[in-house]
Amino acid sequence: MWTHYPDLLAKPVPRYTSYPTAAEFGPLEPTRYCEALEGAGGDISLYLHVPFCEKICFYCGCNTGAAGRRHRLESYLTALHAEIETVAELLPEDARVSRVSFGGGSPNAILPQEFLDLVEALHRNFAMSDTVWSTELDPRSMSAEWGEAIGAAGINRASLGVQTFAAHCQQAIGRVQEDSLICRTIDWLRDAGVTSLNFDLMYGLPHQSAQDLSDSLEYASILGADRIALFGYAHVPHIVPRQRMIDESVLSSVEERFSMAASGYELLVEKGYVPVGFDHFAKPRDPMAIAAASGTLRRNFQGFTDDGADSLIGLGSSAISSFPQLLAQNEKNSGRYRMLASQDRLTTTRGIVRSADDRMRGEIIEHLLCRGEAELTPCILAGIRNRLDPFVDRGLARLDGLTLTLLPEGRPYARTLAATIDAYREDSFRKFSTAI
Repeated sequence: MWTHYPDLLAKPVPRYTSYPTAAEFGPLEPTRYCEALEGAGGDISLYLHVPFCEKICFYCGCNTGAAGRRHRLESYLTALHAEIETVAELLPEDARVSRVSFGGGSPNAILPQEFLDLVEALHRNFAMSDTVWSTELDPRSMSAEWGEAIGAAGINRASLGVQTFAAHCQQAIGRVQEDSLICRTIDWLRDAGVTSLNFDLMYGLPHQSAQDLSDSLEYASILGADRIALFGYAHVPHIVPRQRMIDESVLSSVEERFSMAASGYELLVEKGYVPVGFDHFAKPRDPMAIAAASGTLRRNFQGFTDDGADSLIGLGSSAISSFPQLLAQNEKNSGRYRMLASQDRLTTTRGIVRSADDRMRGEIIEHLLCRGEAELTPCILAGIRNRLDPFVDRGLARLDGLTLTLLPEGRPYARTLAATIDAYREDSFRKFSTAI
């Protein structure tokens, strides 16, 4: 279905969950973040980061640690409650929370009552307006009590970290979970009122064959996943030390990864899923598919989304906030984060002020990735015209005047095409993962 052009996939590229990307972040004065909060009226979204897991997987690049040390976990939650109050006090009166997302780590690494305490704190401190609630979950630490907590919190959407159903691949990545765990979790979530259920699955895993991937996608469809996010495993042990536990010699080649991405796309489309962006799939009636069809799909730090809010506020260590003119990241180190929050101070330490050019290029990249089409400016086109030629000449993209269109054949090259618009990528691609 797709043609493999190794030269176009040779350079690692960002996933473009923001522009500029986090690689461009530098020291940021908390006053910048304070000003952004004070100007964030209307609909806003909240993201709460829970950086704990009961078990740490070898492949994972998230900012997370083991949940076994209760004192450390409880201290973190106390700091998170303090940050919630500090941030809420700075928002204007007309700010309304339309979306709340919990991520990690694994939010269900904490106790169900601790989760409900966070939900109650959000209701107490923020004004809610037709709020959509979502959370990530680890099936290995789910329980009936957690299912009840999901229902009590009013969670509408949930995402399960499945990765693969192949037992030998699970063993190789340190994430062993029997099918019965997944099935039991699904039952609890459906009973709790979750209407949109996502499975995170991966290709390019150690020892993973094309048949392993096909079987996992087939099974996810049978289990009724409303959405499937199909990611390529990013092996960057120089950035994520725990990945040194994975034997590089048993990883898929670039050609095999490309073939897996292509076959995964074909299988999911055959199963009735709608392609959303370059790595998501959703059932036609799911809000994600509806947003893609209507041209309202967006992209933020949580990936592709139907969230239309322009301001996303991140709470918790390493969480990133996004405003039209500013990107700001909280302190990554859990100890320093707890210290700042306990002193009723804003915890932001890094970020970047978005220039007019940043905002323009960011909108172009978002439109290209979410809608498959974007309007360039004459100045931007003049600067990147020669970099577009390889995509246009091979039928991966089309350029009509200032309109740049990603063609169906070019879907696996979406991030690479977006990188041609990125003014920061001319010098270095070293901090990113492979493009497929």
